[in-house]
Parts: sequence; C-alpha cells; structure tokens
Amino acid sequence: MLDPELLEILVCPETKEPVHLAQTALLDRLNQAVADGRVATRAGEPVKERIEAGLVREDGRYLYPIKDDIPVMLIDESIPLGGLG
Repeated sequence: MLDPELLEILVCPETKEPVHLAQTALLDRLNQAVADGRVATRAGEPVKERIEAGLVREDGRYLYPIKDDIPVMLIDESIPLGGLG
C-alpha cells in the first residue's frame, strides 16, 4: 500500500496537478480495456499487464501505474483514460 504521506506530496510530473488513488470501478474498466487490447501508454506502448493500482491526475485524464507499491511517475508511462467512461 502506498504511504499516505507520499501520496500527499506526489503530483503529476507534467502539470504539477495533485494525484489521487484510482477507484476500483475505474481499475475494473481499465483492466477490461487492457484485456481487450485497447490500452497503450502515452508513448504508444501497448499495456499488456493488469493494472492493480494507480494514481489519477486531478483532471482525470491520465493514470500513473503503481507497480510493486512504487508509483511510476513518468509521463511516457502514463495511461490516457479518455474513452473509458
């Protein structure tokens, strides 16, 4: 689990907007899209592994995955959320 103190200081590296933990419903929709082969990172790399946790930018446009309890706060590794509904 992500340390609450760390979560308080993390921001999007691109816009400096705050981020928050992704809700289960969003992760479910995202993982269905991953299973369908419809998800790519901002760099265009297909996402093939299930997303267990992530941080969503305040505007809701991008998710930064959390892998092994470590947030991956790289712009190219972020996942666009447009079209997930």
